[in-house]
Amino acid sequence: MSTSPAAKAAPASPQPKLNPLRRVARRWNAIGLITRILVGLVVGAGLGLVAPKDGEAVVPAMDWINVLGELFVGALKALAPILVFVLVISALANARAQTSMHRILGLYLFGTFLAGCVAAAVTMAFPFKLTLPPPEAGQTAPGGIGQVLKTLATNVVANPVAALTNANYLGILAWAVMIGIALRLANDTTKSVMENLAGAIAKVVRWVINLAPFGILGLVFNAVSTSGLEIFTEYGRLLAVLVGCMLVMALVANPLLVLVVLRRNPYPLVLRCLKDSGVTAFFTRSSAANIPVNLELCRKLGLNPDTYSVSVPLGATINMAGASVTITVMALAAANTQGIAVDFPTAVVLCVLAAVSACGASGVPGGSLLLIPLACSLFGISNDVAMQMVAIGFIVGVVQDSCETALNSSSDVLFTATAEYWDWKKAGRQFKAGALLEA
Repeated sequence: MSTSPAAKAAPASPQPKLNPLRRVARRWNAIGLITRILVGLVVGAGLGLVAPKDGEAVVPAMDWINVLGELFVGALKALAPILVFVLVISALANARAQTSMHRILGLYLFGTFLAGCVAAAVTMAFPFKLTLPPPEAGQTAPGGIGQVLKTLATNVVANPVAALTNANYLGILAWAVMIGIALRLANDTTKSVMENLAGAIAKVVRWVINLAPFGILGLVFNAVSTSGLEIFTEYGRLLAVLVGCMLVMALVANPLLVLVVLRRNPYPLVLRCLKDSGVTAFFTRSSAANIPVNLELCRKLGLNPDTYSVSVPLGATINMAGASVTITVMALAAANTQGIAVDFPTAVVLCVLAAVSACGASGVPGGSLLLIPLACSLFGISNDVAMQMVAIGFIVGVVQDSCETALNSSSDVLFTATAEYWDWKKAGRQFKAGALLEA
């Protein structure tokens, strides 16, 4: 059937123009999250300084800005329990047994636990307090390790539905582990459903975190309007402790671990991993996004592709030394702020708990912050106070999360190489730690 000349000459229908609000939203989302958070922080601080007050309180006309922070914290409180529950179940149900991976897995887990110990030691050596609401009426500090363990056991066996409803993170974690292990025997369809559900929850978390600039604007406005710019002095100390602990892990603890295993100078390998993997991860702020970079680095280091093709993605999930540092520091800061004394045995329990929970940290920017309430619950700290610590974590997260990801991702390659070089050493194969440094 031929086309008429008129039809040929007819102009193509114009593309519908985007709604002005959609155009603004698209341009806003095109800006990096770090930049947007910085904008929210600066705007919130500026508004907090100029906000007119009626006595000590901000006038009602400006008080609506506080609602932005309240909504953001409320969304985090709603998502955190289900996030922990679903992610842990999915991770355990879909885990594949790799007998050849036991040395790498051992390094991952011990490194994560060691990071918690470093964070606990530094935080207890240099204690500090944050401006938070006073302890709730009737709240008492744990009487020692015995009471902590009793609370731990009681919360572990709590009703799973009640644990989710009441944000009992110890119970959530315990039931998620048991259900996840039980689902390892399920068929592939069931495992796929759990994996898809975990992906959907992670996407919702990304949506909420995408609104973090507005929430931080409200939180900073509230803090500055009530306490002035002095509030940032506290945040500076917190950030210094967090970054300091991660630097100690990257430049002292991890090299010592490699030295013990290989009996070789660890720094050529350590610095190579930080340069080729850590720098990239610092800017991507995602261990998952850095997987291709790590795979290429493993290839340049001459490692076995059958090993690193499994260990690197696995490390992006469970090798979370940076997250362990964040969880431990924030939990101890909350305990110190609430006047809760933490003794050495209790700190060790916290390090174990931080290591276990860090392995389930969400693979999104700021994911480890949502696990802070799990550690805070060990000391009987209320969920409201714990979620305010999460909100503070997002404020300092512009730097903290980048450093955390750099430590996590670079140590994936570091421990993979260490385990394989150890095999080379046993086989009598000649090598030097940090092989192919010139590549």
